[in-house]
Amino acid sequence: MKKIVPLFSLMVVVALLLAACGVLGVGEQRYAEAPVSEAYPMEQLMPEAAPAAPKAFSADQAAGGSNSAGVEAASVERLVIQNADISIVVSEVEIHMKNIQTMAQQMGGFVVSSNLYQSYARNNIKVPEAQIAIRVPSEKLDDALEQIKKDAVEVQNEARSGQDVTAEYVDLKSRLTNLEAAEEQLNEIMQSATATEDVVNVFNQLVYYREQIEIVKGQMKYYEEAAALSAITIHIIAEEKDQPLQIGKWEPKGIAKDAIQDLIYFYQDFVDFVIRFVIYTLPVWITIGVPLYLIFIGLRAITRKLRGSRKKGDVKVEVEGEKK
Repeated sequence: MKKIVPLFSLMVVVALLLAACGVLGVGEQRYAEAPVSEAYPMEQLMPEAAPAAPKAFSADQAAGGSNSAGVEAASVERLVIQNADISIVVSEVEIHMKNIQTMAQQMGGFVVSSNLYQSYARNNIKVPEAQIAIRVPSEKLDDALEQIKKDAVEVQNEARSGQDVTAEYVDLKSRLTNLEAAEEQLNEIMQSATATEDVVNVFNQLVYYREQIEIVKGQMKYYEEAAALSAITIHIIAEEKDQPLQIGKWEPKGIAKDAIQDLIYFYQDFVDFVIRFVIYTLPVWITIGVPLYLIFIGLRAITRKLRGSRKKGDVKVEVEGEKK
């Protein structure tokens, strides 16, 4: 038994050595069988032109750093969007609206929208009312508001707002610079690329960057125009509609005024409903209901007549049966 153990150990060692030699032999054989044509230098395996779009243009690099944009924003001219909203009471709505349109054009601005419509005063009389939006140069905003209020009977509301977009504009400018630099480098790569796959990859990158450039330019243009031209929205109310509510010499205010107005509106609506019901709804019901009622009476008479005939026939049959 003691002789068998060393012999078995020797056989295991020999088997491991043979296995190792076999692996080495296979590796050498595979290496030797490799064709000579594949043994090109690494320089010849690389394409002559640059490969597809470089990965160096990350989203953060193309977008530009927000920190640098914030620092640059402090040293450039402020870009502020100023808007105004005003409600005025005038004696002549149409004339005042035309004057505002003329004023906007004379100041170098334009009319964005205008709407002239009819509304109702407290005495249920139709009066004109208008809503107009204009744009004027931002440096003339104060003058425009003064001219709008000049001939007004009353200014009910006036609100101004401003939004500083300098940081956003500078950030867009930095992004545009980086995107244009990336586009220029991609154009150089495109000119030197020869492989079809490389050309397609670079072309796709160019399309993406050019699209981003157009988007950034559009946003910058919007900020520039919005800051250069201030928007003014004017609500023009007729003087007749703004007349105070008076009952004799008493002029109610606050909650009492609102309650009386609501009561007056209720009675006006109720009277309108009664008038419409008597003049329109009731005649329509009569026109439709009378023929239907006559048809119903006729059908009922025919039905009763048929029932009477059937009863007489049944009685006659019973009498004849009794006689037999």
